[in-house]
Amino acid sequence: MFTGIIEGLGKIKGLRPMGGGRRLTVGTGLSLKGTKIGDSIAVNGACLTVVELGHHHFSADLSSETLEKTNFRQARNGQQVNIERAMRLSDRLDGHLVSGHIDDMGIIGSIENQANAIIIKIDVPSRLADHMIPKGSVAVDGISLTINTCGFSDFTVSIIPHTAKITTIGSYQPGTHVNIETDMIGKYVARFTNAPRISGDDPEKTGKGKKTSSLDMDFLHSSGFL
Repeated sequence: MFTGIIEGLGKIKGLRPMGGGRRLTVGTGLSLKGTKIGDSIAVNGACLTVVELGHHHFSADLSSETLEKTNFRQARNGQQVNIERAMRLSDRLDGHLVSGHIDDMGIIGSIENQANAIIIKIDVPSRLADHMIPKGSVAVDGISLTINTCGFSDFTVSIIPHTAKITTIGSYQPGTHVNIETDMIGKYVARFTNAPRISGDDPEKTGKGKKTSSLDMDFLHSSGFL
């Protein structure tokens, strides 16, 4: 589990074929003291397992699923990446709960300077936009951000200079592919409100069962939750 608060930047030092995937090696100035083989590290928001480790570098294997869902399939040597080690339960939760399981990629649509902020519009599949709300949370390449506005297939975020300086977001250009993880709690709410709640047998297998819950979007709205 992660928070979306980036600890430091890394640089891709190696990418080599490994079965149906790749082995990724990342160098970083971030101290890896206390990290061990088998630990989880989020690289551009994707939770990866450390399989090789040095004082300032580590390697992790990318599965075919990870390559399909993330921008690692476009990764190149020398590319900067965001690094965050797994959170500790004793830490402050400064961002939001991030699982490190990427939902899909988004594409930077536009970048606009506005006063002391950078307004970035990101185009995403509509199924991801369904899990977003204004002032909600989203992880973009592992960075915990607050959503300004959201449409049917896009959303905007406001980036302060500090975030642009210490993460990869400062180097984005229109057309850049980014990893997107929508809010975990939002996904559960969407699941509970959109899927029928069934008692008894699995209706997909038996055709039996009945809807037992009145929890839906109308109920949440009338009860003041939306």
